[in-house]
Amino acid sequence: MSVQDAIEHKLREELDPVHLEVLNESHMHNVPPGSESHFKVFVVSPAFAGQKRVGRQRLINQVLAEELANGVHALSMHTLTPEEWDAQDRETLASPKCLGGMGK
Repeated sequence: MSVQDAIEHKLREELDPVHLEVLNESHMHNVPPGSESHFKVFVVSPAFAGQKRVGRQRLINQVLAEELANGVHALSMHTLTPEEWDAQDRETLASPKCLGGMGK
């Protein structure tokens, strides 16, 4: 199972999201082709109701602790309730271009 598939599976199992996107953004960074080290997740779940952003991110970090300890270098998280998702301007969720690093 790929890292991306494992992330998606765990988030579905633990959070029962109404919307989930797991994007491998490794290709946007200075890593070898085929890497699975940089991800962005959009998780829309009723489980986030009443939680502040840091609590939501801690929950994601707990669910994905194994992946974060074993090769996932960066994880961008967009954690919303269904109500917040409906009101969200999705244009603002695009990732910025990588500015280099690793000698570039």
